[in-house]
Amino acid sequence: MSATGTTPISDLAPQGDDLTDYDHAHMTLYLRLFDAAESGASLQEVSHILFGIDADKEPERARKIYDSHLARARWMTEHGYRKLLEGGNG
Repeated sequence: MSATGTTPISDLAPQGDDLTDYDHAHMTLYLRLFDAAESGASLQEVSHILFGIDADKEPERARKIYDSHLARARWMTEHGYRKLLEGGNG
């Protein structure tokens, strides 16, 4: 189980211009991650709380997951939300 519920967190967030089932399942994670980054939370703190990863033991994996999901969270705030408002995935 992931920190977001029953849908596991992948090491890489989706890329591209389409909303995915993964995006829908992890919307709260994206919002929490975006807020954590904006407030200056550390990689260790975010990795532990949101991803369930010990960044001291798995620093490369923690960084990859963090960067990938933060990029997707930013994409959601800039572009993805429009697709949600339009009511579709495309």
